[in-house]
Amino acid sequence: MPVADTSDIVLRCNGAVRGVPDWILYIGAAAYAAWVFWLGLTGGLGIEPIKELEHRYGMAGFYFVIIGLAVTPMRQWTGVNLICWRRAIGLIAFFFILAHLLVWLLLDVQMLSAIGKDIVKRPYITVGMAAFVLMIPLALTSNNWSMRRLGPVRWRKLHKLTYVITILGCLHYLLQVRGFRLEAVAYTVIIAVLLIARLRMGSAKKS
Repeated sequence: MPVADTSDIVLRCNGAVRGVPDWILYIGAAAYAAWVFWLGLTGGLGIEPIKELEHRYGMAGFYFVIIGLAVTPMRQWTGVNLICWRRAIGLIAFFFILAHLLVWLLLDVQMLSAIGKDIVKRPYITVGMAAFVLMIPLALTSNNWSMRRLGPVRWRKLHKLTYVITILGCLHYLLQVRGFRLEAVAYTVIIAVLLIARLRMGSAKKS
């Protein structure tokens, strides 16, 4: 059988991506969040369901932050174009991080006074809250009206906060890891490579 040309595979892949509307991604994310919550209610998340629920939502948000950062380098390196999904990817990342935060606030800590103390005393929570606060303006401006209102230049500058958010998210994760874990090293290396690639691409456009 003849081997398919790489460019043909890329074209088919991009065509398949364009054929999947954003609402499919949103429904998929909501379904996963509901399923994990149901597992927590029915004993499917082990002996500490709240901690596990918090962890799974947080990791899902972290994954989507990394995927969002990878969209442009992936297009540059492979030709696979996920630009049409980038807004959905960013909003889904925010959704899971918000769910992660709400589980911590409402089900884990539960006491307002303890929340403030944890944010101040625990560095990983301080860093995580900083990342979440920076995500809020990006989520609020992830729409066509905001892009027109701000203009493309200011809108792009604002959304470069993604770089800072990704670094803070990685640090939030690393500060919770006990001992050496290969998974933590892998995330750090992947994020570093993607950030360097994005910064180089930005510099190349200016020159």
